[in-house]
Amino acid sequence: MNYRAYIQASIDFIEDHLQEELTLEVLAKIAGFSPYHYSRVFHAYVGKPVMEYVTCRRLAYATLELVGQKRIIDIALDYGFATHHGFAKAFRKVYGCSPRMYSARGSGRLPPKLDLFLLTQCQYVKGALLMEAEIVARPAFKVAGYELKTTTRDNRSKQDIPTFWKSMTAEHFALLHNQLPTLNEAELGLCFPTAPAYGDFSYVIAVEVSDFNGVPAELFTAEIPEATYAVFSSPANDGEEQIASALQATWQYVYETWFPGSGYELATGKVDFEWYPCSNQGEKVKLFLPVSKR
Repeated sequence: MNYRAYIQASIDFIEDHLQEELTLEVLAKIAGFSPYHYSRVFHAYVGKPVMEYVTCRRLAYATLELVGQKRIIDIALDYGFATHHGFAKAFRKVYGCSPRMYSARGSGRLPPKLDLFLLTQCQYVKGALLMEAEIVARPAFKVAGYELKTTTRDNRSKQDIPTFWKSMTAEHFALLHNQLPTLNEAELGLCFPTAPAYGDFSYVIAVEVSDFNGVPAELFTAEIPEATYAVFSSPANDGEEQIASALQATWQYVYETWFPGSGYELATGKVDFEWYPCSNQGEKVKLFLPVSKR
């Protein structure tokens, strides 16, 4: 299965329908994926959430019209912005100036659309895992821990999550391991999508618990549904930077190499997570991805 071709087909569709309503569901159907799986694969290939990409392309076309005589509010409405303020805010974020300033100084040249087939094949970070996943079934389980709300927009989560881990003190971990009804010593880093099309999700550092009795109200709690997982073992198990780079490389391998030939896709409504063993057990960090047969 050529994932690159399917994502490119949706990119081409976006380019031809920028003045129409575009939704995650419509674009996922063009690519032949479920919306949840499509949103994750799109980000892996393009480097930003799908609706952020749509906004960027709409703004790119808007720059062509800004150098003409058309009213800014009319341009905004043509490209799906309900107000002048909303358009100006989005425009400034991408181009670093107001639409009016751009209209006076802009080049009037359209930035080319993304062509995945012209991109140099990515090189994985040293230490990336190139192996088949272990497919395992896991029953439902409960977790409790600390929540971080973040997003993949502007690659923010790549900075937010390592910072979140560094902010965890000995007291934080003591509460998780000593004051909760913990079932084992492993720590989990779980991703709960809140708005997949825009890359928004909650990242939770947690432990598995038998129940929620006595869990402080400020902690995040959830029951993870039963699922079938593709499990990848990271080659790195010590050093924050080594673990972070190895996990990012493993994610890249999963989306660009493993998924296309696996016959699986991400299961909708499930939760993926990183599994960090007790440091003295000598086990590897693992990545659990909930999957279903295509």
